Amino acid sequence: MKNIIITGATSGIGRELALQYAQKGNKIGLIGRRTERLEELKDEIGELAYIRTLDVTDHERAEKVYQELIEEMGGMDIMVLNAGIGRIQMLPPWRAESKMIEVNALAFAHGCHFAFEYFRERGGGQVVGMSSMASLLAHHRAAAYTATKHFISNYMVSYRQKAKRVDANITVTEIRAGYIWTEMTEKAKGMFWVAPVEKAVRQMVKGIDKKKNYLYVTKRWRLLAWLVKCVPEWVWNRI
Repeated sequence: MKNIIITGATSGIGRELALQYAQKGNKIGLIGRRTERLEELKDEIGELAYIRTLDVTDHERAEKVYQELIEEMGGMDIMVLNAGIGRIQMLPPWRAESKMIEVNALAFAHGCHFAFEYFRERGGGQVVGMSSMASLLAHHRAAAYTATKHFISNYMVSYRQKAKRVDANITVTEIRAGYIWTEMTEKAKGMFWVAPVEKAVRQMVKGIDKKKNYLYVTKRWRLLAWLVKCVPEWVWNRI
C-alpha cells in the first residue's frame, strides 16, 4: 500500500487516477476546489480516501493542507501534481492568461517544491507532474497554455537533476499527455488520437509504478514528439 496525494482530483484525469489507485488498495489524498465532488468521490472510494478542499494558488493554505493530509494518511509516497486549467472563455484575454499562469505554473512549482523537500527529509518518494505534448511547442492560439506546460517540463528536468545531488531516493516523473477525453477537452476542436480517460490513466499508473522519468500517454505520442523536434521553427510559424 502506498499513500498518494493527487491535486485536481475532482474530475478527468485526477479523478480517474484516484479511482484506479484506490482499486489497487492505496490510500488516496484528494485535493480539489469543489467540495461536493470531493465528497462524492470519497463516497465512491470509501475509507481509503481523504479529502481537502483547496485552491492551489493559495500557497500558504496549500502547504498547511498538504501537511494535514500527510499526517492524517500517515505519510506520503507519491504526490501527483495534476491541478491545471485549459481555456477560460468567461474572462478577458489577459485575465484568462494570467490565471492560467498562476495555476499551471506557479501553483505547480509550489507543489513540486513542497513535495521535493518533504521527500528529501523523508529519504525518498516520487513527484509526478502532469505536463502535456504542448510542452514541446508553442502556438499562437494557446500561448499561455503551451508556455505553462513548457515551464512544467523544464522545472521537472531541473528537479530531476537536483534529485541526483541529494541524499535521498527521489523520482521525478513527467507525464506528457496527448488528447484525452475529459471535461476540459470535450468542446475542443481538431483533436486526434484521442484516448478514453480510463485507458490513458492505466498507462499513467503503469509508468508511475515503474518510476519512469517521462511518460507519453498514450504511447503513440512519442512518435509525434520525435517529429516535433525535427520540424524547423519557420514551419510552425506558418501553421
